[in-house]
Amino acid sequence: MTGFGRAEQTIGDKNYLVEIRSLNGKQFDLRLTLPALLKPFEFDIRNKLSEGLLRGSVECIIHIKMNGASKPISINTELAKSYYEPVAKLAADLSIATGDILSTILKLPEVIVPTTETLTPEDWEKFRLVLADAIDQLNQHRLNEGASMEKDLLLRVANIEEQQTLIATLEPQRRVRVKDNLRKLMEEQVGKENYDSNRLEQELIYYIEKIDISEEQVRLKNHCDYFRSILSDAEVSKGKKLSFILQEFGREINTTGSKANDVLIQQAVILMKDELEKAKEQVLNIL
Repeated sequence: MTGFGRAEQTIGDKNYLVEIRSLNGKQFDLRLTLPALLKPFEFDIRNKLSEGLLRGSVECIIHIKMNGASKPISINTELAKSYYEPVAKLAADLSIATGDILSTILKLPEVIVPTTETLTPEDWEKFRLVLADAIDQLNQHRLNEGASMEKDLLLRVANIEEQQTLIATLEPQRRVRVKDNLRKLMEEQVGKENYDSNRLEQELIYYIEKIDISEEQVRLKNHCDYFRSILSDAEVSKGKKLSFILQEFGREINTTGSKANDVLIQQAVILMKDELEKAKEQVLNIL
């Protein structure tokens, strides 16, 4: 979501400069700084930025530089004259020099007023192109950053699948160890001759089924495939969807860890969680 765009163009007797910065954000949050000339178009400018940038904490600053032919202010000459006469008379009565009267009058209320000049429809359409150019530049910056993020996310998913492959090789040994450990515990606690081996075998089957992690691993593999398909999809805004999928990653990984009852599988789960957290951090940067 981070990026920067800048566009500048002279339209008529004015030079327009648009600068846009974007940082990560869950929603579209805009801080807009406009010159007075563009205030009547603020709603349209906000809509244009929202449609073009979608999400992020955005700051947009628009400057207008006037050339010599422009009139950023106007002087109310009739009001200035009406101020001058009593002020000049007062200065004469008090024998005060009148050299600074003009500067004093110019500071009086409403002598200098902002220009009432407005943007013509033609100039507004030209300015819209400048704004669109700045938005396009920012989005291009986002695309460049997104390419490196995609590469990193694919690596995280591949690392998780690598640990899945390891878990699949450890799973048969885990079942044997669980059965051996339970049988050994029964022999130590009640004696080998004091329990029904057939009944124990049934209980072992029931217990092993409860701690079976094959379903979690199948679902996790499906989530990995789905994550890759969404990542490669042409849809512009996909960050929230990817974040939701990673939440499902977490559920399957956590359940695998809670059922594992095996040191080596637990170690693999820890590595998967580490990769998952890195992926979650990256997804926060995606629209």
